[in-house]
Amino acid sequence: MAEPGAGRYAPSPSGDLHLGNLRTALLAWAFARSSGRRFVLRIDDLDRVRPGAEQRQLDDLAAVGVDWDGPVVRQSERRPLYEAAIERLTAAGLTYECFCTRREVQKAATAPHGPMGAYPGTCRELTEPERIRLRAEGRPAALRLRATVTEFEVHDALHGCYRGPVDDVVLRRGDGVAAYNLAVVVDDAAQDVDQVVRGDDLLPSTPRQAYLATLLGLPVPHYAHVPLVLNPAGRRLAKRDGAVTLTDWRALGNTPGEVVSALAASLGYIATSSSELLARFDPRRLPREPWILDVNGLLQHSRCP
Repeated sequence: MAEPGAGRYAPSPSGDLHLGNLRTALLAWAFARSSGRRFVLRIDDLDRVRPGAEQRQLDDLAAVGVDWDGPVVRQSERRPLYEAAIERLTAAGLTYECFCTRREVQKAATAPHGPMGAYPGTCRELTEPERIRLRAEGRPAALRLRATVTEFEVHDALHGCYRGPVDDVVLRRGDGVAAYNLAVVVDDAAQDVDQVVRGDDLLPSTPRQAYLATLLGLPVPHYAHVPLVLNPAGRRLAKRDGAVTLTDWRALGNTPGEVVSALAASLGYIATSSSELLARFDPRRLPREPWILDVNGLLQHSRCP
């Protein structure tokens, strides 16, 4: 039997981690450690980066007991890997230029044809003269995947078999930067990540990523999409919801151990440290519904495991 690979957590350094992010990080860490996997940390910094955010995120993860193996990896340092993958897909005839603006894509994606939100292939069959004309107009061209399927199925530890739409996803943006869906697939394979634990809001994008992995000849990871933390209105946490970061809770007099205790309680465990949580961790007992955090920091469970 092959040795297990690694689990990972991959935050974007656009701001401080809130309690929902820390809860997901603890879960990804516990999934990996409890299954004998390594745990790696990757900074997804191809988009917006806020100065100082990365270090604060690393400090907060360490404070709640999330440790990782090897050096922190940053996507901004891995662009040759993404370009090599794009070259392979292009050589196989699986890419094309797309000159649509963001507004045109959004408008087309809401039209009554194809899967909801899927790109309908507006630029897929452009002729060479048409592409030359659009380039001459100064339109920046993104590079899209020429998908050969419309659906793909993945298996998720919490959701079971999930079949979702596949469209012509962007591989390289118009500004020349690799797109998230490509980068995450390439990075997971390069880091030997065979277990991906993340928020269940990302489940709909997973079939696209798994399909892209198969086109590149890369292994498809084992997935577990965990429930999010929401505010009482049922929306994702935001700064306006009050005390939502570790810094906020510390300012209110709470220790990192007390924060871990609150996060563990939301999962149905009594633990004041990550090691105590790991000793009791059983993925089969995880709640399947969101955890509701009210603006006063009071914790409510929508369901007990």
